[in-house]
Amino acid sequence: MKRGICLLIVAATCALRLLASTATELAAVNAETLQAFRGTNVQGVDVGSLTGKVMCGYQGWFNAEGDGAGRGFHHWTRGGGPLRPGNAKIDLWPDVSELAPEERFPTEFRHRDGSRAEVFSAFKQATVLRHFQWLRDYGIDGVFVQRFIAPLRDAANLRHNNVVLDHCRAGANRFGRAYAVMYDLSGLSENRVSEVCDDWRALRTQMHITQDPAYLRHCGKPVVAVWGVGFNKDRRYTIAECRQLVEFLKQDGCTVLLGVPNGWRELNRDSVADPALHEVLKLADIVSPWTVGRYHTPAEAQLHGAKEVKPDLAWCRARGLDYLPVVFPGFSWFNMKGKSFNRVPRLKGEFLWAQFVAAKQAGAEMIYVAMFDEVDEGTAIFKCTTDVPVSDKDQFVTYEGLPSDFYLKLTGQGARLLRGEIPPSGKLPLGLAPRAQ
Repeated sequence: MKRGICLLIVAATCALRLLASTATELAAVNAETLQAFRGTNVQGVDVGSLTGKVMCGYQGWFNAEGDGAGRGFHHWTRGGGPLRPGNAKIDLWPDVSELAPEERFPTEFRHRDGSRAEVFSAFKQATVLRHFQWLRDYGIDGVFVQRFIAPLRDAANLRHNNVVLDHCRAGANRFGRAYAVMYDLSGLSENRVSEVCDDWRALRTQMHITQDPAYLRHCGKPVVAVWGVGFNKDRRYTIAECRQLVEFLKQDGCTVLLGVPNGWRELNRDSVADPALHEVLKLADIVSPWTVGRYHTPAEAQLHGAKEVKPDLAWCRARGLDYLPVVFPGFSWFNMKGKSFNRVPRLKGEFLWAQFVAAKQAGAEMIYVAMFDEVDEGTAIFKCTTDVPVSDKDQFVTYEGLPSDFYLKLTGQGARLLRGEIPPSGKLPLGLAPRAQ
């Protein structure tokens, strides 16, 4: 669901660019922004294995007017221009109260007390570092940094993505977290999968990303994730091209994680009905089905764990593959789509916790939380405010009066549950019973 709308985002972004940047321009951006890490590494989580880890997706795609990136309020607005009533594309509002003045960017929205509502930019290193500090403080192991390949033909988009990836590297090293690259193929046309190979070569040879002590490894090799393999809608690239990509990454010495549709095992629902998909999966190392929006209540989440996650795990283990199930706290995309407000209610954490428990009971050994910072579709777990702006043209989901760090705490408890440090229970962990601020 979330990924489908990304196609619209990518298309809109690309439509604003009349011509792709030249190869010379792109090479210049890479030369400037892809450098070897020279900072200090602080040891924290064991970055040598994905087993026992709870990882979050990190979009990092947010800009703000005046942040230096020249992309305006990118990803905050539906149609570009100012972030104002009627032009918001987000359904959650971030809590920026801990950010320094230079990290906060005013919008044309107002809070109920008349104060101006502010947002952040991932182009600012201090903000990304703060996000990684939160990961450490709440016991969350790390992130998969999202890297949409289709827009990287544009120099401004490439610069932003490279800068944010560098910020994430700095944050992971400073706060003892793990990180890895997740390529998203959404919006990619046919005969362009090779661009992933080219980009990975640049990250490896110019940024020396796989030599970074904070970069996630599994089974002795650096992890590279590729999201979007095997979906039956809005995909112009082929399974054969995906196979070539997996073969390239394997030959380059990587552990390959594939993000696949929910119906991948039986080749139905959102999956292509092509047995070649299974052959591609057998070449990889980790399978991760996308389940955002596929169930809506704690009971349905429990049923999904029993009827989907458990047999998925069995299929993978029989073929020597690892399995990374996805959990999400809730879903809403009203301001983006004009419908589906609070489509999957959070229920004050009960929905997310039911998924953690179901995954653990099914036998999962690793979990992917979608997402850390995805306020666009209401799936974020980072600090968001209940004091949302007042608008007669927009609606915002809140954390239902809970503290802004509630879902960070809950995700940290999910990591403890995964590792067997606390027992699985249908009740929220001790100390996290919902209560108003």
